[in-house]
Order: sequence, then structure tokens, then C-alpha cells
Amino acid sequence: MIGIDKLSDQSRWRNKDPRAKFALYLLFMVLAMGLSPVWQAALLFGLALFTCYLLRISLLRYLKWLLIPLGFLGIGLIAIVLSASLQPDSLLWGFKVGQYWLGIDSQGVNMANQTLWRSLATLAATFWFMLNMPFEQMIKLLKFCRVPHLLIEQILLTWRFIFIFVEEAAAIHRAQSLRFGYRSLRTGYRSLAMLVGMLFARVMSRYQQMSVALTLKLYQGDFHL
Repeated sequence: MIGIDKLSDQSRWRNKDPRAKFALYLLFMVLAMGLSPVWQAALLFGLALFTCYLLRISLLRYLKWLLIPLGFLGIGLIAIVLSASLQPDSLLWGFKVGQYWLGIDSQGVNMANQTLWRSLATLAATFWFMLNMPFEQMIKLLKFCRVPHLLIEQILLTWRFIFIFVEEAAAIHRAQSLRFGYRSLRTGYRSLAMLVGMLFARVMSRYQQMSVALTLKLYQGDFHL
């Protein structure tokens, strides 16, 4: 069981109707997209506290999750804030590069501010939904939304193979670490290359084992979801 499954399994809302949780998620997304930056910040703070309460985790742990996408968001915000102009009067701050002035203007700052809080609010809403929605409830929700049966099967198998992939990678890495496979940069690269090759072979072996098990159970091409 990977981390997201463990968290959703311990949620206080684990047994709530998935349709109600999805409807609430849509409401959060509408609010996150339509409110002003001040209210988006308030929504972010409220969803962070709500998520921590439901999952029984600390706010510090939640903030660490939020820091992961901030690097990508920061790069985008820098591109929004920076502006090039022929006249330095339109910039709040800038420096000259050839014939142009490169710097920060008020319009870019305002747009970056709106983008920041809208992105964080929608991200908090998505965190809340995914971390409080166990996978079996997600399957039920997809069936309720009349998603094609074949697509649901593909999602189910992909999710299963994520577990297999993580389990096998952790086992190989643990074995390599016990043999000092990562004691230096050179040996680390060599061990990583071996891990990738062995991982492919192990995953294919697990897939064949699963195929044999399905055949023994008279699998006819359909999963009873």
C-alpha cells in the first residue's frame, strides 16, 4: 500500500458517499477559480486545516506536500512577472539589456498574484479530494459517471501495476544498499542502471504470474467491478 492509499484509508471521511465528496470538490474548484486572491488565500488555509483534520496529520506535513509543486509554479510566476519594454517608465524596477529594459511591471505583479493564489487554492482542493477518496470509491464514482467499462479496467490495472512497480523497485534498492551499491557516485550510477534493467524483468515476471492466475480462474476478458 503506497502513501496516498494509507492516508485515504485513515481519513475520517473514508466511508462518506463518493458522489457527495465529488460534488463538494467541484464546489471548491468553482470557488478557487472565481474568488478574489484574498478569499482564495482564505480558502487555501481552510482546506489545509480541513484536510489535516480529516487525515489526522500535522499542518507541517501538509505544507511539505505543498512545497513540491511550488518550484514549478515559481518558474511560471517569474515568467509572468518579468517584462521587456523600450521605456523604463512603465517598469517598477528594471535594468537595460541592449535596446530594451527588462524588469517588473505592475500588471505582471498583479497577474502573478492572481495566478499564485488561484493555483494554490485549486491545488488544495485537489489534495483534499484525492487524499480523502479511497481507490475503491473512485471506481464506484467512475461507474456512477458512466465511464466506459474498458477504461475503468485500464485504470484498475494501471493502479495495480503501480503497486508492483514500487514494491519491486524498493526491494531491489534495499538489496543493492545492503551491498553498498550506493556508497559513491560512480557505483550509485552503476547500481541505478542495474536497478532499471532488473526492474523491467521483475515487473514482466509479475505480469506473467498475474496472467497465469487469471487463466486458472477462467478469466474471460472482463473484470466484475
